[in-house]
Amino acid sequence: MWAQSTPLSGLDTDEPFEISADSLEVQQDENIATFVGNVDARQGNIRLRADRLTVHYRGGKSGEASTSAVSRVDASGSVFIASGRETAQGEAGVYDVENGLVTLTRNVVLTRGENVIRGDRLVLNLVTGQTRVEGDADATRPGQRVHGLFVPRQSTDQKTNRSDMR
Repeated sequence: MWAQSTPLSGLDTDEPFEISADSLEVQQDENIATFVGNVDARQGNIRLRADRLTVHYRGGKSGEASTSAVSRVDASGSVFIASGRETAQGEAGVYDVENGLVTLTRNVVLTRGENVIRGDRLVLNLVTGQTRVEGDADATRPGQRVHGLFVPRQSTDQKTNRSDMR
């Protein structure tokens, strides 16, 4: 179910990034833009919120029109990604635009409808739609394992009959 194509996997990396924040600092020589405070970013149907967002981009060659393209986005502090009915959150994240990989770490929660998966690390391949959730691999927090709650779909008749039994 979780390894199937997800709403997040429908991201078109050619879509423009739209980012708003309380402040922006650009390090032109390093091709880095850092957005800080109430960061809200959108690309197509994907929304990303975080406390801090560092955008790495490839700059155009000297004398050319601006041809910069985002290659990587680092997010930290209450990272939240949403698309349709699916959300993912963690304390930090990396979006590798060139390879179509989203990685969230620390206290990860992935939800789709009523289904919830918790772990320490999530890797989402936007190209294939495959999702992988892991527990604490280096065992710095014993007991941090992957935990899933899956709620089966029920027809309206089944839900009605259950509520009538109470």
